Amino acid sequence: MLKTNLRRAIDPRHAKTFDTTQLRDEFLIDNLWADDAVNLTYSQYDRMIVGGATPKSGPLTIDGVDQTGTPSWLDRREAVLVNLGTSGTVEAAGETYEMDRCDMLYLGMGLGAVTVSGSNAHFYIISAPAHRAIPARLVTIEDAAQVPLGDRDTSNERVIYQFVHPAVMESCQIVMGMTKLGQGSVWNTMPAHYHERRSEAYLYHDLDEGQNIVHLMGEPDETRHLIVRNGQAVLSPPWSIHSGAGTSSYAFIWAMAGDNVDYTDVNMIAMEDMR
Repeated sequence: MLKTNLRRAIDPRHAKTFDTTQLRDEFLIDNLWADDAVNLTYSQYDRMIVGGATPKSGPLTIDGVDQTGTPSWLDRREAVLVNLGTSGTVEAAGETYEMDRCDMLYLGMGLGAVTVSGSNAHFYIISAPAHRAIPARLVTIEDAAQVPLGDRDTSNERVIYQFVHPAVMESCQIVMGMTKLGQGSVWNTMPAHYHERRSEAYLYHDLDEGQNIVHLMGEPDETRHLIVRNGQAVLSPPWSIHSGAGTSSYAFIWAMAGDNVDYTDVNMIAMEDMR
């Protein structure tokens, strides 16, 4: 079973007027995971698709997605699948990929239907428009480039794992990876930034039951927040900061799409300019 919902782009002047329920309705994705279902959110921010697939009882196939306007969802798109369960399998264009936890599989334009399987697998899905075909590639966490950042004294010690990134592999526009917080650190992406030329999606995971993330969003001088739980994702428009703090240890998967694949193309916000 495949379900897709549409999220329209929101102007920052409109977002300033939202209450908590409205913010959650527009920017939080809390329905990624359902047994034997593929749940996709089609965002008008850079036409990103954010989704989850849980093939509990048998294989699930992703093919036609109405919002793309093409017979098969990858006719003019690329995608990345991440296994957040234990072992799982992805089949595409006659090839089979065995995926362990936190492996990321890049699938290029034109590969057709994609089938996922594994009774203990949970596949996180990101997709964005593509302009040419690039060969599929499985990137394990051992293959990822590792960038340590932050400091324990400022509670933001972390390691950035770059999977689909120019330092590791080629893509059309998706840049994607995972950040793990160090022991005792709670802040991710602080100091904060936004990127005017790209949109981003955050998926928070490895958060203990009963614990929360306070995710900051909004314009730098007009911030808002969302309370986020394990396995929930947040859409971050180009005008919004994206940062958060957890009540216990956690990790998150970040994915960007837009005008370029320059990971350093960001607008930094000084701590004293946050409001």
